Amino acid sequence: MKIAAFQGETGAFSEEAVGALLPSFRPTAYPSFELVFSALMEGDVDAAVIPIENSLFGSVHVNYDLLLEHEVEIVAEVYLRIRHNLLVNPGGEMSDIRTVVSHPQALGQCKTFLRDQLPHAEQVAVYDTAGAAKQLARDRSRDVAAIASLKSADVYNLDVLAECIESNHQNYTRFLALSRGEGRVGQRGRAAKTSIVYALGHTVAGSLFKALALFADRDVDLLKIESRPLIGHPGSYLFYLDLDGHDTDEGVAAALLDLAEMADFVRVLGSYPRGFWVDGSRIDDAPTVA
Repeated sequence: MKIAAFQGETGAFSEEAVGALLPSFRPTAYPSFELVFSALMEGDVDAAVIPIENSLFGSVHVNYDLLLEHEVEIVAEVYLRIRHNLLVNPGGEMSDIRTVVSHPQALGQCKTFLRDQLPHAEQVAVYDTAGAAKQLARDRSRDVAAIASLKSADVYNLDVLAECIESNHQNYTRFLALSRGEGRVGQRGRAAKTSIVYALGHTVAGSLFKALALFADRDVDLLKIESRPLIGHPGSYLFYLDLDGHDTDEGVAAALLDLAEMADFVRVLGSYPRGFWVDGSRIDDAPTVA
């Protein structure tokens, strides 16, 4: 069986994303995003699944940087509904809770519940939601709660005090499936998206506008733009773009050729089917990585 790496512990939302994107792969946990990318590049796993943005808390910037650092290809995406839950050791009560542990984004996504229901509880950030649940079960604390998935409650034998405690229930995280560039994704009739990164070296007035106009002139929609500092070049930036269409489409291909003449650096990170929106753990017609 092929293996897909994800960051976190068993029960993490990233593990759920592996099941949605790559249902025939065995999920394997790694403690950091850096180790996920290393495992993929070194051939220890066949694919990787990473979060790239959340609808409430924005982009996962470290993964933008890691996409640039490694020769990987985006082969699929999914928007996964994130449901946060308040977990305690068996017998724990709301009145017992003095500390709440979870990933920083989960704490932020549940700030309204925490403010209203646990205003005096200390909030402690850890590296993973499922890791918080695992730590809670190991320590057997009665005055500590974790914010994590329902699967984490099952895995670590915890009680669920409150379900769906996120401040906004339109809480989705976009996950990307990555390969070493050897796999391809079946289109399954879905519209394509292309992700690129580029850098403008010696910028002049209007250079960013002129770069983006290359796509508008060819009727290529820009779905997202994200900027990151260009390391070693203060005041200069990398630009990550998501485009509507495949990089072999005539308009996209022509715009990329013109951009390559204008920019110091252009790289296509992947062309892949537009993502599914999933409110569950499985996509019936998920893309397949060969």
